[in-house]
Amino acid sequence: MIEVLAKLGRGPVFLAGEVLECVITFTNPLSASSTSASSEMLAWASAQIHCQFHASENRVALPPSDGSKHDVQAENETVFVPNRGERGQCILSTPPKILFCDLRLDPGETKSYSYCETLPVDGPPSFRGQSVKYVYKLTIGCQRVNSPIKLLRVPFRVLVLHGLKDYQFPQDEAVAPSNPFLEEEEGLKKDSRLADLATELLMVATSRRSLHLYNISNTRGKVGTFCIFKTVYKIGEDVIGTFSFSEGDIPCLQFSVSLQTEESIQEEFQRRRGQPVSFTVHARHQESCLHTAQSSFSLPIPLSSTPGFTTNIVSLKWRLHFEFVTSGESAGTCLVRGSQSEAVTWTGVQQMEVDTFSWDLPIKVLPTNPILASYVSQFSSTNSITI
Repeated sequence: MIEVLAKLGRGPVFLAGEVLECVITFTNPLSASSTSASSEMLAWASAQIHCQFHASENRVALPPSDGSKHDVQAENETVFVPNRGERGQCILSTPPKILFCDLRLDPGETKSYSYCETLPVDGPPSFRGQSVKYVYKLTIGCQRVNSPIKLLRVPFRVLVLHGLKDYQFPQDEAVAPSNPFLEEEEGLKKDSRLADLATELLMVATSRRSLHLYNISNTRGKVGTFCIFKTVYKIGEDVIGTFSFSEGDIPCLQFSVSLQTEESIQEEFQRRRGQPVSFTVHARHQESCLHTAQSSFSLPIPLSSTPGFTTNIVSLKWRLHFEFVTSGESAGTCLVRGSQSEAVTWTGVQQMEVDTFSWDLPIKVLPTNPILASYVSQFSSTNSITI
């Protein structure tokens, strides 16, 4: 029996273009003092990264794939297929890397191997939608002699930031920022600079603020104004906006704001022509605002959500969806109970004619620092099997 443990070096979330590092440890758990202790042998072990794509058959029409031929594992099969037995299609994979051949482990002995691979920048981000899914996994394959292959999979999340692919790092290391107190390998140094560059680009893109004012009106007149200071955000930020109803001609009784994603399938891959778009609500604010001069809302963008992106099959966009309920008549009455010397009591009407209308405001949502997103990731940095 051999225990195989895989551990990602820096959490389960990465930016496309970063270097993923994983330490794979092989252990023979039996101690030398055990009466049944014996050496264990592995013929080989290999590792590879792949992205698995799965689409809803009710919503997406895809061309047929021949990937099903790898679903069955032959008894003595020696071909390493990392997506064997997985649903969907493998749309992206890195070249496999051999960790070792003919490994012997004595009782109680442990050996570790480091696997490093640059994540492709031309792949889609990790995404679990209503119509499609993009799932990234690191798969380690191991095999004993005359035994079937055992696969250890470590799922992780990939964020894609457009613009990193075309950036050229300075050739002169003297002008590149570095920490003089640390000795870094060349690959890790470039990887660190890539993360710093992404953080800087995101900071520049999301820190620009300018006043955006929108008049809210229906067919009967002006209801109020809406103010927002930016329309580009990172996941993890809060979307903040304010309303002013003091200059409105039509009383607003209630409003709601929803933070939504719009998942649409490209026309050539739609199962039915003109099929509806899928919406997902991530946060919502609702408030009664009769006789309210000003109001505001704050909607958090979950760190676990997927930033906007577009592939040849699906497009994901973010928006604020507003719904307003306005009065169709006088917005209230003042009734006096008792004599004039007693207190005045305000009482709302029991029935009122109302009008409703909605409005959508597109916003742009970008990734964030992958280390920050790792804190709320559903994936674990470690996984293990026994073979």
